[in-house]
This record gives sequence, structure tokens and C-alpha cells, in this order.
Amino acid sequence: MRTPRPSARWRWRWWRKSRGKRRRSPSSRSCEEGDRGVRVAIIADSHLSGPGGPAGPFVEQLAALPTQGCGRLILLGDIFQAWIGSSRFETADIRAVVEALRALRRGGLRIDYVEGNRDFFLKDSPYADAFDSVATEVSFEAGGTRYLAVHGDGLNDRDRQYLFWRWLSKSAPVRLAVTHIPRRLAHKLVSSTEQRLSQTNFKHKMNIPEAAIRRYAERRFAEGHDVLLLGHFHEERHWPVAGGEVRLLEAWFSSRRVEWVG
Repeated sequence: MRTPRPSARWRWRWWRKSRGKRRRSPSSRSCEEGDRGVRVAIIADSHLSGPGGPAGPFVEQLAALPTQGCGRLILLGDIFQAWIGSSRFETADIRAVVEALRALRRGGLRIDYVEGNRDFFLKDSPYADAFDSVATEVSFEAGGTRYLAVHGDGLNDRDRQYLFWRWLSKSAPVRLAVTHIPRRLAHKLVSSTEQRLSQTNFKHKMNIPEAAIRRYAERRFAEGHDVLLLGHFHEERHWPVAGGEVRLLEAWFSSRRVEWVG
């Protein structure tokens, strides 16, 4: 009896699938492996060049990640006291961290950056090649659990004053100003904007807005996430919410440790 020949459609699907496997980049491989159980490292609020001190210890921790079974690194915002995506504001600490991140990516580690309130214009900046993605949130799966990582400063949709200043500080006119006006004036503009953001958001640092976080979490859990990971508040806490769990991560500048999931 003659064996049926696979259809042209089946052969096309098989060819595309095998071609896609051959063309996967190291970053995409590490992402898939992380979803299957390789550990995911998370660092939030290191505030280097501020309360987090110099970058040396942080860079050493980054270099050690591949030896600790890390398949993916998520930086949950505010890694520096202020980080502007322009070489005009580059410091030795920024250079050291960016070089370490680029080395990790060359080794196949996936790196995602979630923007915090002290991060400005990193996407499409000279530092963009240090990351696989720069966004306001990132979702991933580890150990069968679906996580959503968000910095946390913009969750309260009722705090209109802070949300306005947050939008303004990251707007196109401000980006144009800090990249074209004299450097000293640009530093003053960024400093005053960051100070205003800190003042308008200070009450959230003193009193965590649990009701706002709960509203946000319930909405996102309905989309299929299991755990909401937040930085920004600098304090480690967790509590159940209908449909999942909220976890606040302790600031690196306090704990000096890498958080792990998976």
C-alpha cells in the first residue's frame, strides 16, 4: 500500500517552524527557557549615585547572575537616582552598569527595563541596546505562575497632580529641552522636575495606597495575571487580592539583594 505523501500545506508549516527554530536569537532562547523554569532575577530601586551609593557592588551582582542560573533579568525602575537617555548626562556609574548589561546580553541573557519615575527617555536612547525591551510594564511566566511587573508610581488614577507632573516630565517638549539647551540649564531642569515629582508623590511613599493598588491589581488579574510585582514603595509587603497576589519589593539600596522568582 502506498504511503500518503504529506500535503503541500503541511510541508510549508513544517519548513517555517524548522526555519524559525534555526533563527532564534540567544535572547529569545533565554526568554523561553525562563518561562519553563529558569530563574528570573528582579532588581528594583537601587538608586545608584544616590542612597544606593556607587555602582561597584551592583555591577558585581550583575556579573554573577549567569552563574546563579539566571535566565532573565528584569530591572524594575529607578536603578539610578536619575537616569536620562542622553550621553550629556552620562556618569562613570552609568557607563559601568551599561557595559555590564551589554556583556550579559552578549552572553544570551534577556534583560527587560521597566521605567520608573526617575527614568527619562531610555527607549531609543544610546543605552537602548543594553536591553531587550524598555517599557512601562513587562509580563512573564515562571514556575507556572504568570507575573506582571510594574514600577508602581502611576497606579493611582485619582492622583491627578502627580500623574500630570509624571506625564510632563516624560513629554516630548521636555526631552527636546534637556537634549538641546545648555547642559547646566538642562541639569537644573531635570533636577527641579524630579524634585517636583518626589514632592507630589511623597504621600504615597509614607502611606502605601493600598486601595489604589487593589483596584489596579483586580483589573490586571482579570486579564490573566496571577501576581503583581511592584517597586517604587521601597518596602517589602505582600497581600492577597481577588484573583491573585500583590508583592511589593524592597528597594535594593536597602536590602542589597537580588529578588528571584521561578
